[in-house]
Amino acid sequence: MPSRTSSWFSSPTEAVTRLGDVGYLADDSTALTTFLAGALEKPVLVEGPAGVGKTELAKAITRATGAELVRLQCYEGLDEARALYEWNYKKQLLRIQAANDGQAWEETHDDIFSEEFLLTRPLLTAIRREEPTVLLIDEVDKTDVEVEGLLLEVLSDFQVTIPELGTMASTRRPLVVLTSNATRELSEALKRRCLYLHLDYPDADRERDIVLSQVPGLDDKVARQLVAVVGRLRELELKKSPSIAESVDWARTLIALEIIDLSDKAVADTLGVVLKHSSDVDRAVRELRLKR
Repeated sequence: MPSRTSSWFSSPTEAVTRLGDVGYLADDSTALTTFLAGALEKPVLVEGPAGVGKTELAKAITRATGAELVRLQCYEGLDEARALYEWNYKKQLLRIQAANDGQAWEETHDDIFSEEFLLTRPLLTAIRREEPTVLLIDEVDKTDVEVEGLLLEVLSDFQVTIPELGTMASTRRPLVVLTSNATRELSEALKRRCLYLHLDYPDADRERDIVLSQVPGLDDKVARQLVAVVGRLRELELKKSPSIAESVDWARTLIALEIIDLSDKAVADTLGVVLKHSSDVDRAVRELRLKR
């Protein structure tokens, strides 16, 4: 059985402080769930629209705790070989070819199915690490149902059985963050194993605080104007609403252009920083009645 370790954060309040120190402004719900993920050694499923800071939360936990980040980027077609482990077949073939003619197959078999020929992928890498580790399973909703079954096995016992080598169990459980954009419904079995956190776009005051913390030197008036426009853009029926990261990029753009007042023309001229489809730009200009 894996040994229990001390909590990653001593309290939700400390989580707010330490995450804030590395540039992530966590609300009370985020801080509480982050604290419990470490204290209870349970994975946390973070769900919400793209661009609200789900992936950044895992990165911030890594920075705040000095842990190592191991990331599994999920996609359609991801399989066990890419998520867990596979054998270095080319190296095995070379070993077989180099084996002495008189060597029995059993000896060669035991040799090529050893640690030397094992290629660890993110899940197995995180399980085997003895140092503090944050395992980020990013965009889990993009995987197939079969991969969910693999995750259930790994997240239940934090151990993996490799037929040729036996069972490999975690000696220090990683802190696991799964993110989902909710493009499909995840299984109830997976959800039961996780704490749940829903992240949405922040209100104007919190987003202004985030922007100001990330963009030193931005005038407070301009920051208020910026988040107000971003809020209006998110109310439109766009192909892609502006993310928090794009709000920050927009703020940096305004500083680079030395814009001290976000006029309609300034908005129209710089919309390409936050909107990435021409139809979205046209809709924004039309519905916000901007002058180009």
